[in-house]
Amino acid sequence: MIITCLDLEGVLVPEIWVAFAEKSGIEELKKTTRDEPDYDKLMAYRIAVLKKYHMGLKEIQKTIEEIEPMEGAKAFLDELRTLCQVIIISDTFTQFTEPLMKKLGYPTIFCNTLEVADDGEITGFRMRCTPSKLKTVEALHSIGFETIASGDSYNDLGMIGASKAGFLFRSTEEIRKEHPELKAYETYEDLLNAIKAAL
Repeated sequence: MIITCLDLEGVLVPEIWVAFAEKSGIEELKKTTRDEPDYDKLMAYRIAVLKKYHMGLKEIQKTIEEIEPMEGAKAFLDELRTLCQVIIISDTFTQFTEPLMKKLGYPTIFCNTLEVADDGEITGFRMRCTPSKLKTVEALHSIGFETIASGDSYNDLGMIGASKAGFLFRSTEEIRKEHPELKAYETYEDLLNAIKAAL
């Protein structure tokens, strides 16, 4: 049995931190896993920036409620789920995902957890495992599943490389150049056709 594993941000929904940076005017928060491969370093940076501007979970959640899936994302996901099981594997956090999962029809998502103080300050985070995406597909393989994977960022490369088939989707020119061996797609139609061919 094959499970398709998809990244969330940049693949199905806009980047949450970028959306919050634009809404709040905090330019420093536009840095994502497309720019910084070290997720621990990136999150430590984000938490420090939030503290500097006295922003917390409530402010970010307010922005997330206004985020809509990318055009065509839900239709793509709906059709894909008729063909195979789908798991969204994301380095985002449970405190961020609820409104987004509702808009996507409640697909299965594996993600992480923020540590939040009583006043809403984000003080840290807990990863399910590290590297979370690669370990998740390896765990699926260990119980008899094959995987197909797609994502756009550095932290997706492990699961893409470990899968039966893997694709970049709307990735950066830098990542595409660094990994010419990976097929890269820009439209849901093309990605869906590639997944169908790999099933």
